Amino acid sequence: MSSTEPDALLGPADIRDLAAKLGVRPTKQRGQNFVIDANTVRRIVRTAEVRPDDVVVEVGPGLGSLTLALLEAADRVVAVEIDDTLAAALPATVQARMPERADRFALVHSDAMLVTELPGPAPTALVANLPYNVAVPVLLTMLERFPSIERTLVMVQSEVADRLAARPGNKVYGVPSVKANWYAEVKRAGAIGRNVFWPAPNVDSGLVSLVRRAEPLATKASRAEVFAVVDAAFAQRRKTLRAALSGWAGSAPAAEAALVAAGISPQARGESLTVEEFAAIAEHKPEVSE
Repeated sequence: MSSTEPDALLGPADIRDLAAKLGVRPTKQRGQNFVIDANTVRRIVRTAEVRPDDVVVEVGPGLGSLTLALLEAADRVVAVEIDDTLAAALPATVQARMPERADRFALVHSDAMLVTELPGPAPTALVANLPYNVAVPVLLTMLERFPSIERTLVMVQSEVADRLAARPGNKVYGVPSVKANWYAEVKRAGAIGRNVFWPAPNVDSGLVSLVRRAEPLATKASRAEVFAVVDAAFAQRRKTLRAALSGWAGSAPAAEAALVAAGISPQARGESLTVEEFAAIAEHKPEVSE
């Protein structure tokens, strides 16, 4: 890889100049907060352990701060951007600031929730500053659709980071925690202050690391069947599982039978169960007679 000039990454003045030229104002609607600190994006790339042979997919590249840092470290970067103006400008930014890596960059102008395939080799890593308002659905969708993604590092609102990395019994443990854990080993990987963004958000941010499970969960139930149990359990999280799963099972006694068969107390609540235990319940869903 050819060496990159120290000024290839975007600083605060570069970001504001670019935005002004494009007439871009970060919008709340799309949860846009642009990273303006080169040290922060390099730290994200280091924490993500991006390797020279990685094909990295980035969702929501914005003006390209993180994109350029990823291009320094990875073999290829594929950026998915929904915003028309930002998508149109990003290839030119890469060409201008990192011409020797421009052929290693591809842009997909689309909503990440609608992307079903990516150009070039299969992605091995996902690294992104995810828009706060869609972080969890985008993350889970990418993990589902692109099983080749082995390692993920996302920057999200601190509260969302806590939720994703929460363990059973934690008060913020819920649907995102269980579903993320279906795919990967999940942990908090650091905190990010507000002053590295423009505009500065009124919340703190956190990094979450997800390393895909080497072996899929050992269960006869499908992902959709397990997720149906998870959704039902947390839709009424204050209720016992016997009550919360009554709609899913067809009745409270049927839910109790499934729970007992799975070795789980009918009086337990969803927040105390591991993803493996949710899978065991899904395996024992009662047959509904016509």
